[in-house]
Amino acid sequence: LPKTNRTVRSPPSIFQKCTVRHQHNEECSDLITMEKRIQFPIEMSMPWILTDHILRTKEPSMMEYVLYPLDLYNDSALYALTIFRKQFLYDEVEAEVNLCFDQFVYKLSEQVFAHYKQLAGSIYLDKRFRVECEVLGFNFQSYPRNNRYETLLKQRHVQLLGRSIDLNKLITQRINADMQKSLELAICRFEASDITGVVELEALLSVNKLCHKLLSKWLALDDFDAMLKEANHNVLAPYGRITLHVFVELNYDFLANYCYNAATNRFVRNKLQIAFSGPITREKAPVMSHYYLWGSKPLNAAYSTQYSQYNGFVGAPHFHAICRLLGYQGIAVVMEIILKDIVKPLVQGNLLQFTKTLMSAMPKCCKLPLCDYGSPGVLSYYQAHLVDIVQYPDAKTELFQSFREMGNSLLFCLLIEQALSQEEVCDLLHAAPFQNILPRPFCKDGEKPESKQKRLEAKYASLQIVPNVEKLGTAKQAMIAREGDLLTRERLCCGLSIFEVILGRVKSFLDDPIWMGPPPINGVMNIDECSEFHRLWSALQFVYCIPVAGTEYMVE
Repeated sequence: LPKTNRTVRSPPSIFQKCTVRHQHNEECSDLITMEKRIQFPIEMSMPWILTDHILRTKEPSMMEYVLYPLDLYNDSALYALTIFRKQFLYDEVEAEVNLCFDQFVYKLSEQVFAHYKQLAGSIYLDKRFRVECEVLGFNFQSYPRNNRYETLLKQRHVQLLGRSIDLNKLITQRINADMQKSLELAICRFEASDITGVVELEALLSVNKLCHKLLSKWLALDDFDAMLKEANHNVLAPYGRITLHVFVELNYDFLANYCYNAATNRFVRNKLQIAFSGPITREKAPVMSHYYLWGSKPLNAAYSTQYSQYNGFVGAPHFHAICRLLGYQGIAVVMEIILKDIVKPLVQGNLLQFTKTLMSAMPKCCKLPLCDYGSPGVLSYYQAHLVDIVQYPDAKTELFQSFREMGNSLLFCLLIEQALSQEEVCDLLHAAPFQNILPRPFCKDGEKPESKQKRLEAKYASLQIVPNVEKLGTAKQAMIAREGDLLTRERLCCGLSIFEVILGRVKSFLDDPIWMGPPPINGVMNIDECSEFHRLWSALQFVYCIPVAGTEYMVE
């Protein structure tokens, strides 16, 4: 808060140096140094006492009259100039008004922002969660009391000491700063967590956007997207803090420490923490007031409980959130860096060296055993032939860890493409009525579908964006509408595939002959020879399926 005490300026005669010819005493010194003392705190000012009481109690019936006590300063200034005719007394009133009004604007802006932030957080809170709280007997009252701030937000000509003050503009400036702090806090919380925090980040940004929308009805706030770009450091840079942190978490934590579960289509963190990479250092999120986060302390607790359910895995909700937050450009940057800095060094580095070493340890020939051997005999047969592979010291740790990072990288790209395709399908369905894309109508026996289709097109003709803009807008607007319509239609899900390009890039990394193996002896295909990579891959799967002993461990 700004300082609530002020140094009152007394009449000029008090501060003049004592010129009387006598022995200067302590009383003279006190008069000379009186200017440096705090003499009259604003807590003792009657207009401020009344104003502060209304702000502290937040009484809705009195909030509209919070400016009335400040009118006492106008009367005091009038008496100082016209009745007492003392300029220094008017200066005292003016100094007190400056301090009190600054305090008033600060406290009022804080209350307005907290009120609308709590309202936005309450609206966004999951309705089923609220119902479950009521079923369990927990009376969750999250909506704020309906206060009458709208009347104050409309004030643009507050008359105070002969000056006309735009209260709306002053509050707008402070709330712009508060909104920027909220966005900064949301991104800082994501940077202080692992990649699972991306779901909470998206929800925080949605609540802030809703709060911005509610406040924009009364205040001329800055554009929300511009404020988000500024907080994300993405005004001029091709990628911002969110994209950078997603890649950092992928590189140092996700790809190295998570295992994919095909049954649930999720990644889960491995239970045994093996230090394949260095310790991850994350900065702690700054501590701010409750209204900068979700709006209030109960809402913070409710949302923390709700989004803590997403911390134990990485699945479809996380990939959808990444797609919506990063967009096409951010996803392209992340995938390009994964291919160049992770997949390519693995394929042409560790995996290539391990493959060359293990291919030399593979048996020259491994025929299919007879079924008469039975399960124990077949198992012993393969254990005898693959004894060098089974006993390879780094197979279950470093080799499998390299394959895990490689597989997680490819699966991440695949699941991101699936999530992006679903988002694009939703966009196409939402835009369909505005692009003259109508569903096929149901027809009874004897009805012609062409006539029904034409009636539907005539019914929704007023919704068509491009024809209406070409008819009513300028040539430039028509060109923009056509380009936007084309960009909406031509989506990746309409026949293009990111993962196909990813696999093509990975294939280009496999330039060593060891991946292909020598040509078959019979000129067609190898039958019993173990000279190709898929034979080594089968042997590694056999090693992977062997149960570990009590003192052994694997990467999972």
